[in-house]
Amino acid sequence: MSSTPTAIPSGQSPRRASRSVLVAHGQRQIWVGGDAPVVVQSMTNTDTANAIETAIQIRDLARAGSELVRLTVDRPESAEAVPYIREQLDKMDVDVPLVGDFHYNGHTLLNDYPECAKALSKYRINPGNVGKGAKRDTQFAQMIEVAARYNKPVRIGVNWGSLDQALLARIMDENAGRAEPWTAQQVMYEALITSAIENAVRAEELGLARDKIILSCKVSGVQDLIAVYRELGKRCDYPLHLGLTEAGMGSKGIVASTAALSVLLQEGIGDTIRISLTPEPGGDRTKEVVVGQEILQTMGLRKFTPMVIACPGCGRTTSTTFQELADNIQTFLRDQMPEWKKTYPGVEAMNVAVMGCIVNGPGESKHANIGISLPGTGESPAAPVFVDGAKFATLRGERIVEEFHEIVLNYVKANYGKAVAA
Repeated sequence: MSSTPTAIPSGQSPRRASRSVLVAHGQRQIWVGGDAPVVVQSMTNTDTANAIETAIQIRDLARAGSELVRLTVDRPESAEAVPYIREQLDKMDVDVPLVGDFHYNGHTLLNDYPECAKALSKYRINPGNVGKGAKRDTQFAQMIEVAARYNKPVRIGVNWGSLDQALLARIMDENAGRAEPWTAQQVMYEALITSAIENAVRAEELGLARDKIILSCKVSGVQDLIAVYRELGKRCDYPLHLGLTEAGMGSKGIVASTAALSVLLQEGIGDTIRISLTPEPGGDRTKEVVVGQEILQTMGLRKFTPMVIACPGCGRTTSTTFQELADNIQTFLRDQMPEWKKTYPGVEAMNVAVMGCIVNGPGESKHANIGISLPGTGESPAAPVFVDGAKFATLRGERIVEEFHEIVLNYVKANYGKAVAA
């Protein structure tokens, strides 16, 4: 017996409710949490004491789209360099807020170098690395008091590679008294979550406003991250920073980060993300920014740059022309975005299709704002171009790439930004 099928559900889960935290530098304001879009951030890997090299890398990360950039502040020379780095960025009109990453001696550096403390827009504190025994509470308090004095938000970032051992021992003792003890894995999860929340509560008791606190519990296993953040999200309303720590290199790091973050983001969990990729030798640090943006954009959560749709190629497409054009146009679009986002707002929503043959080429091209279907093996040497679903032109000859670039540029000028507003 047949029955009427139910409607297929669409869309993701509602965003988890959280407070909003403002991270700002000058007129640049980045909201994390609440109704704000998920924020992409990154971290330098230069020696912070080398102020010029660090400022250049921050500029590159910001140009790639990093909305917050974190840098290591690990010794006096680094702390001394931070105000100079900020000054150099301001001269380059790079207003990205800076986040100071503190471990072990943060209490000393923040107090001894007030200009560093003021130049940073946010602090990251790892509760497992602020001291041991009686010193721990004192040194944590000193860092929070500086944050409160200068009205700086703080990410209390727990990491399972540097978990507070005293707290872990306490959780283990409590577990031993349970009628049905948790597994070692569950104990670790609980220790991470408890550390984050207890330290947040302690920060509030020390005078840091509730809307100045962001939490993270970073692990390196995909299923571990999902389990921890699902539970953390239930227990608090602080904004949450997502990231698979030590994700790895190349495709492994990208796949693992995407697998973990996509599940949580689809469930409405997560307010800011970082993709912790190990750069390949000589690799570009900005790749972690691009991956973070592409996760959010392919999920439909944000738009950063025009998306290029391209087929994988098959026996019909022995020519590499479409591969070269797809790579060329994708690089071209991303390179234009620092200027285009100022001049042509809305262009980040544009879709461009670069297809390799007649099988799906015309159809995909019609679905895109602009699409080109290149000739496959044995096909007529002609490349139809579609604009907003209608046949626009047919390109032939040696200048197909240049002519397609020109069509894209003319479309952007005609359809986005000031030209449209006028």
